Amino acid sequence: MDLEQIFKNNEAWIAKKLEVDPDYFQRLAQPQTPEILYIGCSDSRVSAEELMGLEPGQAFVHRNIANMVVSIDVNLMSVLKFAIRHLHVKHVIVCGHYGCGGVRAAMRQEDLGILNPWLRNIRDVYRLHKLELNAISDETARYNRLIELNVQEQCINLIKTAAVQQAYKQRLLKVHGWVFDIYTGKLIDLKIPFDDILKQIMEIYDLGV
Repeated sequence: MDLEQIFKNNEAWIAKKLEVDPDYFQRLAQPQTPEILYIGCSDSRVSAEELMGLEPGQAFVHRNIANMVVSIDVNLMSVLKFAIRHLHVKHVIVCGHYGCGGVRAAMRQEDLGILNPWLRNIRDVYRLHKLELNAISDETARYNRLIELNVQEQCINLIKTAAVQQAYKQRLLKVHGWVFDIYTGKLIDLKIPFDDILKQIMEIYDLGV
């Protein structure tokens, strides 16, 4: 890739925006007020705002390998707390995608060095849902189901946090689990039964906030 082309692209983008709206960048520079925190995968093929059809300023975005919510990830936890307690977002979305390389790597019996501790979180998801996953004979179908279950477990990890629990009690905040079908472009709401899940886990994870 010619990096100089990126700067040319930037100049063309500026001109296009100003042609449509001369005040575009003045408005863009105003304080952000997004209603959505989007937690997605770092995969270069998956652009958060583009796939949701949103403009800059409408979503606060955090991305990492395989859209993970890990309690000791200070980066993610800082983003989460800032989004909820300072930006006052109304929706937190965990969005996985079919064709996820991180989930695929976690399915392999292979030493991947520094990636091992990160991918172990996905392997833990497999362990929790081992009976369901092992009952799926088709490898691609099993892979896709693990991607969906990984989204579900990351949503549950969100609900375990103090920031999310407090926001639930103080005002309306919803957690959503989605998958982006990279083969069709469609966003899929997994319709995770959070009420049923909360009944099972909050006895253990309720922080009393």
